[in-house]
Amino acid sequence: MSEYLQLGYIVGYCGVIFGMLVPIPQLIKIFRTKSLKDISLTTYLFLCVAISCYLIHAIYIESIVFTVAQSINLSTNATILVLLIRRR
Repeated sequence: MSEYLQLGYIVGYCGVIFGMLVPIPQLIKIFRTKSLKDISLTTYLFLCVAISCYLIHAIYIESIVFTVAQSINLSTNATILVLLIRRR
């Protein structure tokens, strides 16, 4: 495997890890403050649609790492979306 290809995989895995970590601080803040103030329903709706598309693509290309990552990412962001919808 070439060095560039290996570096590409490393960067890809780093992206997966950081992408999975993004919604966690928001979710913690929501549960600590019991407030959804200033959180955009539209943003989380679009985010969940985008992640769903990434998940479908990951399944299509048979990438276990990306499938697992997007599944986790979708579940955490969908949790926030559900909380936002319930608030209304």
